[in-house]
Amino acid sequence: MQNIEPYNRWEKVYEATCDPQSLFYGEQYDPFLCRNTIYNHYIHPRWDEFGSKTLYLKILFVSYEQQFAIIELMGEWNDCLYNDIMHLKRTVIENLEANGIQKFILIGENVLNFHYSDDSYYEDWFNDIDDGWIMAINFRDHVLEEFDKINLNYYFLYGGQLNHVKWRTLSPIKLFTALDQYANKVLNP
Repeated sequence: MQNIEPYNRWEKVYEATCDPQSLFYGEQYDPFLCRNTIYNHYIHPRWDEFGSKTLYLKILFVSYEQQFAIIELMGEWNDCLYNDIMHLKRTVIENLEANGIQKFILIGENVLNFHYSDDSYYEDWFNDIDDGWIMAINFRDHVLEEFDKINLNYYFLYGGQLNHVKWRTLSPIKLFTALDQYANKVLNP
């Protein structure tokens, strides 16, 4: 697991560690010291912790002008044991919302499992974003099946063609533009 790195090709245009409004502003990484683990397996040192024992993230891009953030996730999303959604919402999302972010792209190809509890934090998140949206792209099928069990489709856009987004081939602005157009079609038919 230490070989799974957060995507870094967009670092020339955005780094959370250099963004004074970011929760991770000023963070420094030791490229050779793995400090975090998921179930006793070390993970790459560039993943950021936010209070969860099993889920880590990297904020890949934020546009305050266009009010969106792209967040890559890694690990096991476990609301049942560790209330990961509470940590994500209270620590990361509320910081972004306080800075005007209303649209969230969650990249989940490195989310290995999802264990649900209830949907109250998802509902809070959804209610906080007014005209925005939350989109989950490239999550594994078995994770999406668990999303379906608690009807996360009330709060997130996911599945279908959102499972096969070739996001690495696009700039963050082009990715957002394409996904925003998709959201407008789906949410405002």
